[in-house]
Amino acid sequence: MPVDQPTISLGLLGCADIATRRLLPAFAAAPGVRIAAVASRSRAKAERVADLFGAEPVEGYSRLLDRADVDAVYVPLPPGLHSEWVGRALRAGKHVLCEKPLTTSSQSTEDLLALARSRGLVLMENFMFPHHGQHARVRELVAGGAIGTLNAFSAAFAIPRRPDDDIRYQAPLGGGALIDVGGYPIAAAEFFLGGDLRVVGAHLRHDDELGVDLAGSALLRTPDGISAMLTFGLDHFYGSRYELWGSAGRISVDHVFTTPATHRPVVRIDRAEREELVLPADDQVANSVAAFLQAVRDGVEHGVAATRTRAALMADVRRLAAS
Repeated sequence: MPVDQPTISLGLLGCADIATRRLLPAFAAAPGVRIAAVASRSRAKAERVADLFGAEPVEGYSRLLDRADVDAVYVPLPPGLHSEWVGRALRAGKHVLCEKPLTTSSQSTEDLLALARSRGLVLMENFMFPHHGQHARVRELVAGGAIGTLNAFSAAFAIPRRPDDDIRYQAPLGGGALIDVGGYPIAAAEFFLGGDLRVVGAHLRHDDELGVDLAGSALLRTPDGISAMLTFGLDHFYGSRYELWGSAGRISVDHVFTTPATHRPVVRIDRAEREELVLPADDQVANSVAAFLQAVRDGVEHGVAATRTRAALMADVRRLAAS
């Protein structure tokens, strides 16, 4: 970072596990960043997290947004709270990195994106996996004709059942399989097939006792007829993969959405024989943080079109599943 660029002071709204375990260490390691304050509804929790990163603890999210020494905030709150607190952060003049999904409705997402643009602020939805180098390499292989003409795409992301009091099973907080894990295969379809996708079929398996969907699937297609079959769930054996099927071969990759920084991805290319490409390890968390910080420094939007597409597709999945 050039020496004449000012330090970015970061505030944390909510002490979620992903913040303390993954994002704040990445921010702390990034050049030109100071973790200024950590806010929680609990003073004790704010103090515990703040002590880890040399920050000041703050009781209550509003008090952090009132601070003049905070330039940007990271929001790992439950999805049902994103719309309110991201909106408040933007109106307070803060750049925002928000955990996925940005909101639980496409209209709320549009409203926040418009608000950020009107204020000249960066609002970035923290889908981290597209920032891992393995996906750009797969896209290069497909564009280079490694599997011929692309005909179909499939992706799946599912995790084992958690305790019933987990926020994933609480509808008011934005729980459910579509919101928590369904966005990943949808985002992967957008990454490889572009933003002009249409949902042509969808199913959500609803748990009446919990009040949320526990599993789902969706069928999407592009204008030129490439299909995308997507599967997701919260009551499954773990799975995180995608596959691209062409006229002359097939590419498949596992461990694609929450890839550890030490993992060396294996890209399997099936043609007459199987070829395996072992790619370098990459840190999608650090890369996502770096992309956000660069957008703030450059004063430019980042990933807005993809965020808008994902929100619209998720809304269409829910609408078609209900019908």
